[in-house]
Amino acid sequence: MNLLRTLARACARHVPLALPATLAALAALLAAPLMTDPAGAADAQPRAVSPRGALLPDEAAVVRLFEETAPSVAYITTETVQRNALGGAEVSQGAGSGFVWDSAGHVVTNYHVIDGARRVFVQLDAGKPIEAEPVGGAPEYDLAVIRLKTLPRGLRPVPLGSSRDLRIGQTVYAIGNPFGLQRTLTKGLVSALDRELPTANFREVVGVIQTDAAINPGNSGGPLLDSAGRLIGVNSAIRSASGSSSGIGFAIPADLVNRVVPALISKGHAPLPGIGVTPVRPDLVARAGITGVVLAEVGRGTPAAQAGLVAMNRRTGDLGDVITAVNGRAVESLSDFVVELERAGVDTQVELTVKRGERERRVRVRVIDLRE
Repeated sequence: MNLLRTLARACARHVPLALPATLAALAALLAAPLMTDPAGAADAQPRAVSPRGALLPDEAAVVRLFEETAPSVAYITTETVQRNALGGAEVSQGAGSGFVWDSAGHVVTNYHVIDGARRVFVQLDAGKPIEAEPVGGAPEYDLAVIRLKTLPRGLRPVPLGSSRDLRIGQTVYAIGNPFGLQRTLTKGLVSALDRELPTANFREVVGVIQTDAAINPGNSGGPLLDSAGRLIGVNSAIRSASGSSSGIGFAIPADLVNRVVPALISKGHAPLPGIGVTPVRPDLVARAGITGVVLAEVGRGTPAAQAGLVAMNRRTGDLGDVITAVNGRAVESLSDFVVELERAGVDTQVELTVKRGERERRVRVRVIDLRE
């Protein structure tokens, strides 16, 4: 209370006597003890945590799936040289996802993730980025393989599953690096099967998996897993007006991946099914109101030539043979034709429905690898 008396005397010397009420209020304020919250907040302690108990079986399974797979999912960054408006060179960076294919350090990703890159780096789990070199690419399937220049210890391939026996409604999981956010897990369903995904050179990937698991820019090239943690697809694209996930994502099926990737590793390229013809540009065919594949050229000694197919006559303008179906499935465009050859595969026989003028016939043709 000595402090209070001192303050009161000081106020009395400097404050006019006309303010006794003010002085009284000040003295009362100073004399009042430091008040605490009526509920005793000053003495509050952190609340006790309620025991969680064991995770539900489904939760534990997903946690285990992520912990076992995430270390094998790659965060891929690229450096690409581009020309600017002034004619100078600029280095731009890109990012995507991938996954470990084998213990030799091969990593699978989308072709568009590394297309045109001068340098590629791979980061696994929490490790440092490792430079990688391209091994092979297949723009027709949007798949590519790169190889780590330095092999880290404990490299684990993602277990391989099958896409052949997938069913709509199955639970699936995507792991990747959307927007650069590493090791992101999303969950969804198989929304549809046997979709077609346009890629390059009028080609389409067939048997594509549609999922509502969130897939965003940066997820490209990452694995799509089933509930057993097996690879069933490679996340490749989304369909969205905004460029972000809208519940429609697409993945290249694992059975196709398992055919293409070994070829990329051993040969640097994937088989390109064909019969030895050069088609007329689809836009010109559509403009002319023609349905089917018009043949601009038929290569000598090719299966198409052996089957008696005839190309259009450039001098007279006669169409020659127009392919309208493959194995009984209608072919309305070049994309349809390519899809059917992909479906059949290399070293198989297909039956073509061919129209020349008003005459229609069926011929059998062998499908070959155009790259050999």
